[in-house]
Parts: sequence; structure tokens; C-alpha cells
Amino acid sequence: MVIAVIPAFHEGPRIGQTVRAVLPYVDSVLVVDDGSPDDTCDRAKRAGAVILCHSVNRGQGAALKTGTEAALKCGADIVLHIDADGQHDPMSIPNMLQPLLEERADVVFGSRFLGHDATGMPFNRRMLLSGARTFNALAVGVPRKVTDPQSGFRALSSSAAKKINFRQDRMAHCSEILRLVTRSGLRWCEVPVRVHYSADTLRKGQKPWDAAKIAWQLFLGVFTR
Repeated sequence: MVIAVIPAFHEGPRIGQTVRAVLPYVDSVLVVDDGSPDDTCDRAKRAGAVILCHSVNRGQGAALKTGTEAALKCGADIVLHIDADGQHDPMSIPNMLQPLLEERADVVFGSRFLGHDATGMPFNRRMLLSGARTFNALAVGVPRKVTDPQSGFRALSSSAAKKINFRQDRMAHCSEILRLVTRSGLRWCEVPVRVHYSADTLRKGQKPWDAAKIAWQLFLGVFTR
């Protein structure tokens, strides 16, 4: 059974369409409403998702943790992480699942830079991701061969999901998960995925100063383990 976990905060205008687009490729969609002040929860439920709610905004990493644990309790064989804003193309999901279904990998990361250009990605976002790749390699210990350092599009076998104990509640969880997976004995790979940017989603996306926040969160995380 494949369960998609979608962390969502203030995604009322987009979440319904995202849920409906993902459902044909998985057995169930679980949306974790991370303390949204709008109608994200209601729209996700009407679109056919199972809903979990944080009473306050705890961060995307915390929402993913809540959703992953719930998916495992529901008997998921594969847990798929996908963003709520519609940037991740659900047509890439079969490509994400294939290495797991064929037992060639335990964790699959979607990459915007393998085979496809990210439609509409601005130059400054490309430069930011290039810098994140270097930071991950030098400071976090993620192999340089990882091409997409901040992809939230990933799939995990149930056994891998149980082993990956990530703690970062906010945006630093991407780097933390990469570090935990690539430094473990888990088999992992990247596959090409399509990501569609729009002016609306770019406004909500990471900004250059967010890189400093992520670095600080990772630094603090070293001393809280």
C-alpha cells in the first residue's frame, strides 16, 4: 500500500487540486494541516484526503514526521512525501515508486536536475540550490553526487521510514534526511521529476535568507542529539 503524505500550511487555494491530482497514483492521501488559519483542512477533506491537524504551526518537518508515523501505523508499504502547493508533478510518482517496487532502493529522491528542467525556475533559485548543494557536501556530509539538495519529493519503503529518525521541525529537514539516508546502509537513488513553478508558488517558496536559517537549524541540531 502506498500512502502519500502532504504537509500543508495555508494552502487552501491549492490543496484540493493537489490531492485530486495525487490520488490516482496512490492508495491513500494523508494531509497534515500544520495549524493553517484558512480552510486548508476542509478543502483537503472534500478532495478525498485523510486529515491530521496540528493545533499550532510547527513546521514542514514536524508535519512530515506526524504524517509519516501515521502512514506507518496505517500499514503503508511505501510512504511518499510530496508538497501541497502543486509544484511537484504527480505524473512523476510512478517513476518515484519504481525503484522501490523493484526492490532496487530503500529511499528514492526526486531531482529537478536529472533529465528535466524545472519549468519556470528563476536564476536566483538555481544559484541558491547550487549553494545548498555545496553546503550539504562540506558542512552536512551529504555526497556531492546528490543533485537536488532541497527536494521535498521523496519515497521511502516502510522499513526505511522506520529507521530515519529526523528531528528538524522546519525547512532543515531536507538536508537532515539526506544526511541520515546517505550515511546509513540504506540503498538510495535519485530519479528525474518534473516541478512546475508559478509566480504564486515562488512567493511562498524559500528565499535567499532562508539558507542561513537552515544552516543555523542544522548547526543547533548537532548539539541536541
